[in-house]
This record gives sequence, structure tokens and C-alpha cells, in this order.
Amino acid sequence: MYGLLRIGIDLGGTKISVIALNSDDEVLFHNQTLTPRNDYEGVIRSIKDLVGEIESQYGTATVGIGMPGSISPATGNVQNANSVWMNGRDFRNDAETALARKVRLANDANCFALSEAVDGAAAGAAVVFGVIIGTGCGGGLVINKRLLSGPHNIAGEWGHNPLPWPTREEHPGPACWCGRNGCMETWVSGTGLEQDHRRTTGQSKSGVAIATAAAKGDVAATASLDRHADRLARGLAHVINIIDPDVIVLGGGLSNLTQLYDTLPVLARRHIFAEAWSIEIKPPVHGDDSGVRGAARLWDQGQDDNR
Repeated sequence: MYGLLRIGIDLGGTKISVIALNSDDEVLFHNQTLTPRNDYEGVIRSIKDLVGEIESQYGTATVGIGMPGSISPATGNVQNANSVWMNGRDFRNDAETALARKVRLANDANCFALSEAVDGAAAGAAVVFGVIIGTGCGGGLVINKRLLSGPHNIAGEWGHNPLPWPTREEHPGPACWCGRNGCMETWVSGTGLEQDHRRTTGQSKSGVAIATAAAKGDVAATASLDRHADRLARGLAHVINIIDPDVIVLGGGLSNLTQLYDTLPVLARRHIFAEAWSIEIKPPVHGDDSGVRGAARLWDQGQDDNR
């Protein structure tokens, strides 16, 4: 009746989103629940309950999960998750045991990039870099509509590379949860923007509040957004010089800063190692649903490269 039913789950630090797509990519079901923070067993139970709710209405489905971090090929356990209670856990086995079937897993930024490359802002582009600038900072690389994960499942993880071309004031940079200093995540994530504004002004404001204040003419808030855009442009230029993508798609809360789409190409230009250069930097077509849609599409990818 529904053709191929695909369930996608986006396991975020604050919420778990779930979607069900039929064979025509129509959304049959969409819901979300709060993530049981610091409760790994609670995460597994939530996933099982969400899948059960869908299948009680629509029948058996494939399940793809977008997750923080990735699965280490060396140990089979979660690595590099900023939801630190996931690290070191045998998430694949535990999810498959709970659901009594094979599942496909990919980093949440990879799922975002896949969604936007297949039928989103970068549809038809050969090389797509998807960027998450939300609570954290991640990236995913899609080539000809296929995810590139790499032998260590870390392809696209630009968030834990250092800010390129740092000024004296930016070195060594803020401490990151990963144990390093000056990671891109500490500068260009929503959290990084908020912390930079607080260090500079002494004011504690959310990213939304900073943007609102800047729109009203607040000089300090405008300066914070300008510093953020310059750092984001440098980070993207570094990626562009390595993979030369056709399209970059921004996701996460800060992708709603509409001025970025005009300013980033101009700011990045001086760092690009090319005589004639242009690139499309776009907002996502599917917005906050891109990650969960990409997770549902993991079973469209043929062989699972993440095992």
C-alpha cells in the first residue's frame, strides 16, 4: 500500500526527530520527542518506541539513524559525539537488538548533506558540502548523491579542525570539549557565537538575541556577527581549497542568518586558491527536517559504507 517504507531518525542532543517516507518520498509520519540526556538506555528505548509507533500504523520499515559522532571502524563503538554519553557505546548493536533488524547509521551532518544533495538546495550538483552551524558544528560530503564517509568515518568533520589564518587575538582559541583549543566549533557554532559575544561584551545573549539586537542597530551585536561571518568564511575557504565543492549548504540555527549568503562568498574569496572563482552557498530547502530525511535515505545508498 505504501511501497517501500523508510524510517529516518535524527538523534540530536536536545530532541529526537523521526519521519516515515513512502516509495514516492511522501511524508507519512513526522514526530519528535525530547532526548533523554545522559541516559543512553533511555535513548535506545525512545528509538524503539518511535519506530513501534510508526510500524503499528504503516507496517515494517527500514530504519536509518543520523547520530552525533560516528561509529569507529576500529572498535565498533561511538566516537567523537558531542552527546558525550554516547561515546564508547556499542550503539549499532544495541539499536539493532532493540529493533530486531539491521539499521544504517551515519553522522547527523552527513544525513543533512545527503538530504540536500538528493532533493534539496544542492539537487543536481556533483560535489556538495553540507555544514551544520547549530549548537555544535559539523560537516558532510556528498559526491554524485553518495555519502563519502572515509575509512575512519570522519570525512567532512571540519568542526574539529582549527580556525585557519588566525589573528594573534584568536590564538590559541577557546577550549573545546574534544580536548583541543581553537576548533571551528568553538568559533562558528551557535554556542561559539554566544561565547564570543560574552567574552567581548560581558553580555550573555542567545544567537537569536544577538541577531535581533544587530538588526536594531546594536553596534556590539553587529560586530559579533561580523567576526562570526569572517571566521566562518575562513573555515569554508579552507574546505573549498581541498574539495572544491559545487554547492555548500548551511544548516542548523545559524543558517537562518540570511546575510551570510551574500557576505560569505565575498569574505572567503581572498583565501581561495583560484584565479577565477565562484560558489553557491545556500540555505537548506528542507530546513530542520533535512537531517531526518537524510537518515531515511540511508537505505537508498546501496552498500552500507559505515559498517
